[in-house]
Amino acid sequence: MMTLTDAGGIKMIFGMDKEKMKDLGAVYTVSEIRQQPMLWEETYNIVKENEEKIKSFLSRSLNENTRIVLTGAGTSDYVGDTIYTYLAKKLNLRVEAIASTDLVSNPEEFIEEDVPTILVSYARSGNSPESVGAFNLFKDNVKDISQLVITCNSEGELAKKASISDRDLCVLMPENSNDKSFAMTSSFSCMLLASLLIFDIKNLEENKKYVDIVINQGNSILDTKWADIKELTELKSERVVYLGSGALKGLCQEMALKNLELTSGKVVSVCESVLGFRHGPKSIINDETLVIFMNSNNKYTNLYDMDLIKEINSDSGNHKLAVISYEKNEELKDVCDKYIEIDGQTIPEVYTVFNYMLFGQIFGLFNSIRLGISPDNPRPDGTVNRVVKGVVIHKYNK
Repeated sequence: MMTLTDAGGIKMIFGMDKEKMKDLGAVYTVSEIRQQPMLWEETYNIVKENEEKIKSFLSRSLNENTRIVLTGAGTSDYVGDTIYTYLAKKLNLRVEAIASTDLVSNPEEFIEEDVPTILVSYARSGNSPESVGAFNLFKDNVKDISQLVITCNSEGELAKKASISDRDLCVLMPENSNDKSFAMTSSFSCMLLASLLIFDIKNLEENKKYVDIVINQGNSILDTKWADIKELTELKSERVVYLGSGALKGLCQEMALKNLELTSGKVVSVCESVLGFRHGPKSIINDETLVIFMNSNNKYTNLYDMDLIKEINSDSGNHKLAVISYEKNEELKDVCDKYIEIDGQTIPEVYTVFNYMLFGQIFGLFNSIRLGISPDNPRPDGTVNRVVKGVVIHKYNK
């Protein structure tokens, strides 16, 4: 766990000292959000240290017929949802993001016995029943299967399983990414970064420049933009909508979940694609709604972003619209209630995710605090758990 004097001698985080965080029940969540740029550097170094093992794994597992399935549950599932289209284009292969909760409950729909497959399992603890269940299902029912486990817990069951076979590979994330708080933050971002680096391992050195950019920008956001985000929570919106396209759509799922988890479900939090929002989901907007738009830096996609931003801004009602933009966009200032600019350097859009996610995490944190909920333990009644309990994995017979 990062202390208050780590990462450049930080004494306070988001305007809170250690005693204030303790009083709010927020020590872990605050620290784990703040430590992420430091852990991204560590994640890059881990991939670098394991470069030859990764190349060897990919060399024997990947060919033009390989199917890659990215899986996990909840936040871990959204890692795959955020990056699968990018990886499919980068690798020119069939890459799918399928939740382990779907794989386990409906294996006949997803398992292809005769197709060479790499199952990539994301897991903070590596102990959730569905994660282990998906690993076992593919191992037992796919003839040519290789498993890549990206996890934050060296003692988890998934990590142990992946260490048994020479065909499998386990890449352990930084120790401090094994979040102790209820909501996953560091674990999500480190597993996502590791995936981008692993599946583009031949360009590892070149991609370091993108990692450095998001690290520097991330530190700036965490130090200077948190007050802007706190302002949004002071609107006291009862409904929050996240909108984005491409990789940002995948991220919107995670950001909506963060707000839902950290507010213990008291703030309705949903997500949708930019074009999909008009087709029914826009019905959620009322006078108590805050729409948060993650603006694309793709020039073509941004045309659709601008159309919807202007539409929502001009709609009647007392709803609020906030737009977060990675690059400078002066036009946005006049068409929303709150404009937050990252002013980042030009990088592939999938890497901008690391900076956008910080806003969603901090927003959920401050919303939790506003409602008098402990961010570290928003469901003390135990009805929702940090590691899912109570799931029975039934025997699958083909």
